[in-house]
Amino acid sequence: MIGQQIHDLATRLWPINRSLTGEGVRETLRILQEYLPDLTIHEIPTGEQVFDWTVPKEWHVNEAWIKGPDGSTFCDFSQCNLHLVGYSTPISARMPLAQLQEHLYSLPDQPLAIPYVTSYYKERWGFCITQQERDRLTEGEYEVHVDSRLFDGALSYGELLIPGDSTEEIFLSTYICHPSMANNELSGPVVATYLARWIASLPKRRYSYRVVFIPETIGSIAYLSCNLDVLKSRVVGGFNITCVGDDRAYSYLPSRAGDTQSDRIAQHVLGSIDPYFARYGWNDRGSDERQYCAPHVDLPIASIMRTKYGMYEEYHTSLDNLTDVVTPAGLQGGYEALRRALEAFERNCYPNVTVMCEPQMGKRGLYPTLSAKGSGDAVRLMMNVISWSDGRRSLLEIAALCHVPVWDLYPIIDKLAENGLVTLLDHPA
Repeated sequence: MIGQQIHDLATRLWPINRSLTGEGVRETLRILQEYLPDLTIHEIPTGEQVFDWTVPKEWHVNEAWIKGPDGSTFCDFSQCNLHLVGYSTPISARMPLAQLQEHLYSLPDQPLAIPYVTSYYKERWGFCITQQERDRLTEGEYEVHVDSRLFDGALSYGELLIPGDSTEEIFLSTYICHPSMANNELSGPVVATYLARWIASLPKRRYSYRVVFIPETIGSIAYLSCNLDVLKSRVVGGFNITCVGDDRAYSYLPSRAGDTQSDRIAQHVLGSIDPYFARYGWNDRGSDERQYCAPHVDLPIASIMRTKYGMYEEYHTSLDNLTDVVTPAGLQGGYEALRRALEAFERNCYPNVTVMCEPQMGKRGLYPTLSAKGSGDAVRLMMNVISWSDGRRSLLEIAALCHVPVWDLYPIIDKLAENGLVTLLDHPA
């Protein structure tokens, strides 16, 4: 089952400390290159201006921990990389509990969870701790140690270009900047990796594909600043891939325009898989669709997700794991939904019937030659497809009119085309 293979890759990537920049991002990309040999790694140096932002310094951590008055160690970065606030500056000091408390972060409503906290653009240090452990801290002197560095380096990202018959592109983006969290982080890049492998395996591709693995927000802004003109001239659809690993729900978040082909395909695919899928609006955005659909950028990018970020209680905590939240079955569902959507891009067309009135199907071996009750039921869908094939309606629209998933029409439309009964137009007649 491909879901298990995707889960295995997530398990391999789990321990790596990823952030906006640093060796963890590069290590992740090097592992992904084993699965995607044509993936290229690019770097943008610290300090480079990217639209209204500046590429930050690189961050590296050797170790970080706290020792209590009794000498016991807790909040050990080597045990869980969520314990250290992202981009923490170095410190080695002793302090009383009251002073330490000013640098601790916990979630009273989730006493067993280690929260995910970052301080990318203001220098500070801090540790994340479960509320349960925090409540057990006693008065006394604590030793705090953070062996980290902030230095001029680079922001790294991966890019894969898969050529097709057309220079028009489908754009897929996912992020690789979070430490050990499963649905919010790892589900995106691992599902995107296996989608890219599937795309590359296709014997024929109508579109070209651009797949990027980037740090969230600053990565998409930096990528757009380097590639905006090309993207605006070539990209005809695509998806931001995140939160595609649990098995609780399916979700859709639209592009800012709300009526792109990506939006129509996403809603059709999810409606065919789960009619109760969660629909969100543009005001519910929160990932890199904010950049791809920003004013004056306006790429046709939507999101197909399982449970949306921020909508499950384990979000941005250590509870977002590879056992209770993300499962092989959940990853398989996310992968299949996106694969169906990409297949819909590839197969969508405007069928145009080539004969006047109903064609004589029997002489082509496409209709029962003996008319009896029930004999036409097997080909009713085929006849419905023909009746809607006027060259003005897309295959996606015809599927909706026939009340079936678009993939049910692929073998029918292939058979009709093979028999010369329809021509498949790229654009409406």
